Amino acid sequence: MTAPTPLKTIPVARPSFGLDEEKAVLEVLRSGWVSQGARVAEFERQFAKYVGAPYAVAVSSCTAALHLALVVSGVKPGDEVLCPSLSFIATANAIVHAGACPVFVDIDQATYNIDPRCIESAITPRTRAILAVHQIGLPAPLAEIGEIASRLGLLVIEDAACAIGAEYRSRRVGLPHTTMACFSFHPRKVLTTGEGGMVTTADEQVAARLRRLRQHAMTVSDLTRHSSQTVVTESYDEVGYNYRMTDLQAAVGLVQLQRLPEMLARRRSLAARYSSQLCSLPWLVVPHEPVDCRSNFQSYMVRLKDDAPLSRDQLMQTLLNRGISSRRGIMAIHRESPYRRNDWERRLPATNAVTDATLILPLFHNMTEEEQDYVIDCIQCAD
Repeated sequence: MTAPTPLKTIPVARPSFGLDEEKAVLEVLRSGWVSQGARVAEFERQFAKYVGAPYAVAVSSCTAALHLALVVSGVKPGDEVLCPSLSFIATANAIVHAGACPVFVDIDQATYNIDPRCIESAITPRTRAILAVHQIGLPAPLAEIGEIASRLGLLVIEDAACAIGAEYRSRRVGLPHTTMACFSFHPRKVLTTGEGGMVTTADEQVAARLRRLRQHAMTVSDLTRHSSQTVVTESYDEVGYNYRMTDLQAAVGLVQLQRLPEMLARRRSLAARYSSQLCSLPWLVVPHEPVDCRSNFQSYMVRLKDDAPLSRDQLMQTLLNRGISSRRGIMAIHRESPYRRNDWERRLPATNAVTDATLILPLFHNMTEEEQDYVIDCIQCAD
């Protein structure tokens, strides 16, 4: 028998672009300068101002941002970097790209972020840094992590891929909490440039080296060279990378940054509607926000209890049959082939429990209340 045609089609996420983004891109196209240039520099200034950081350096992705942050922090082959396994695989990949070894630390099941109580037992003489992930837009416990790191002489870098606009202790994520913070502008993020990333820092010399490394370690940027009234010859003093953002992307980012307060308010409103309607289901756990944190709800993730009427995958299929997309919860990196090791399953019980029982529901800026009510009804009907 043929399955019935879904009543609706609701994606799990959808970027929000308008005429202002289109106009901004068109202006760059007509300018004749589409690679890294004046728009990137302006995007960096405005982004730094928004998060409260002295410096921001735009790059091609958050993976590139994380890699560069580790490199300029002095992470080298043979070092170990602590991070949660409950994260997108890019978190661990960036550590490997820097030549170091990721060491996974278990999470707090209430917040899905790294559990400070598990950090010290994972530290060895080779540990160099802690990569703290703000999972799905909820800030990690930076004060507790920072205290441990300061006491033991470790660096802390924030994987803030999902966390633009999120707040920790009444400050926006991005500094001054740690050494550097790294953001993503992937289409599933709140603010998107299609692809792209940003590193924020309070250190002028670090920012200057990041800017060189992203452009093959070139001592003079393309824009400076082409704008000069005298002949300028660049040099290359170390091995760098091609991690540049384009002015096309930055133009979109500047418009998105102006729209960010409105987009954050809408996501938080939709998340509150979800929680108010779903919290009555005894088999479902809605997101938790600690009192010192404010999530941006980059994603809305729920967890099924053991007595749920359906398994996670069965519920996802039930929703899909009715035209509703969802995604499995955050992956466990230690279960993927490059990082699989026999003892991780034993050492990461909370990570295993969460990754097996969570799913991400549709949430995007232009989602209507009618669409959201339909999602809620379909979940409640599964009870």
